[in-house]
Amino acid sequence: MSIDAVVDPEAPAPEPVARIGETRGERLRRVLSSRAASVVAIVIAALWTIPTFGLFVSSFRTDADIRTSGWWTAFADPNFTLDTYNYVLYSDSQGGGLIVNLVNTVVITIVGVVVPVAFAAMAAYALSWIKFRGRNLLYVGIFALQVVPLQMALIPLLSFFSKGLQVGGVTIMPAWELSGVNTIIQVWIAHSIFGLPLAIFLLHNFMRELPGDVMEAARIDGASHSQIFRKVVLPLVTPALASIGIFQFLWVWNDFLVGRTFAPGEATRPLTAVLGDMAGTWGFGWTRLPAAAFIAIIVPLLVFLLLQRYFVRGLLAGSVKG
Repeated sequence: MSIDAVVDPEAPAPEPVARIGETRGERLRRVLSSRAASVVAIVIAALWTIPTFGLFVSSFRTDADIRTSGWWTAFADPNFTLDTYNYVLYSDSQGGGLIVNLVNTVVITIVGVVVPVAFAAMAAYALSWIKFRGRNLLYVGIFALQVVPLQMALIPLLSFFSKGLQVGGVTIMPAWELSGVNTIIQVWIAHSIFGLPLAIFLLHNFMRELPGDVMEAARIDGASHSQIFRKVVLPLVTPALASIGIFQFLWVWNDFLVGRTFAPGEATRPLTAVLGDMAGTWGFGWTRLPAAAFIAIIVPLLVFLLLQRYFVRGLLAGSVKG
């Protein structure tokens, strides 16, 4: 038997398991972009979405149907209604009137995102491109604040708001004595304080990767630090700002502990506090909880979908130098 009969010269050569010169990152990227990886990702996404889909279906079911059968039986005998949404948003009865709490959450979240991200951007620029004594020590101190648990700061901060600040019997800051709707200021300050360390740390890493030649050229043209920050740095770090803003938005919107501690009044309670009562020990509104929970979900979902492009760009920013 000849060699030509055994080996077909026109047959394609088998693909090697590991390509010559392929780095570990390239090999991992090739594996993750394969058809099998795509199928696994689709299966995980479907399993992850099933509970949310069940919550969505249950939110349109009647009280009697929720008590007697599971959400998956709704398609055999459809009986959907919007009465539950109308009740939880506008009813004055127990477990209703969430439109006020929804507005409170929106007001808390807008300020709780804009203020820390704005201050973090200015602080990150100063720590990255303005030389002053103690800059590295200050950055290490800000980084170290991330390890402080949120729960440890609640009582001191609450004491600061209610009793003020006294050192050696000398009053440095009097008691705030806030009440009613004004207590929402305490929530804004608390969210800003707790969100600043991580935001400064992440933005500092992004800004340090900006090309120094651009900064030097702006200084040669006579631009001040404020002009460089507004006209050069902010447009370049917009994806990073969007990513950090999304993270801060989700954290503030879904927060329960801070809103419950610093805004306990009925007029300022966020939506999460009411949801906690509905699903609490007594569970007085558990059949209306799917509709209320989906109302709390829909806004963060829309924000993420609208800013998804900037979110992905922000995650990739700084990963490749040059």
